[in-house]
Amino acid sequence: MKNILCTSTGIIGSIIASLFGGWDTGIATLILFMGIDFFSGLAVAGIFKNSSKTETGALESRAGWKGLCRKSMTLLFVLIAHRLDLSIGTSYIRDTVVIGFMANELISIVENAGLMGIPLPAVLTKAIDILNQKSEPIK
Repeated sequence: MKNILCTSTGIIGSIIASLFGGWDTGIATLILFMGIDFFSGLAVAGIFKNSSKTETGALESRAGWKGLCRKSMTLLFVLIAHRLDLSIGTSYIRDTVVIGFMANELISIVENAGLMGIPLPAVLTKAIDILNQKSEPIK
C-alpha cells in the first residue's frame, strides 16, 4: 500500500510540475513566497488583529479563501505563460511571469511585516507606496 501511495503521489506531482514547465528554482521560490505571504497574513489577522482585508482587522475565513483563490490564479497565469512559451517556441515568458509574481508576493510579505509592527526602512515603505499607487486602477 505504501508503494502504491508513493508511486501515485510521484506520478501526480510530476504531471503537475510538467504542466508548469518543470520544478525549477523560480517555481519553488514563488511557491515559498506564496506560503510565507499566506501564513504571515494569517498572523497579521489572527494574532495582531491588524488586517486591512477585514473590517475588524481580525481573521475571517472569507478573506482567507479570497487569498487562496488569488494565489491559485497566480499559478494559472504561470501555467498559461508556460503554454505560450511552448506555442511560440520561446523560454522567457514563464520566467518573466514568475519573477513578476515573486516581486508581488515579496511586497505583500513586507507589508505584512509592517502590519506586525516590525520597523521598516523608510526607503522600503516609500517604494511599496509607489508600487501600490501605480497598481491602482485609474479612475
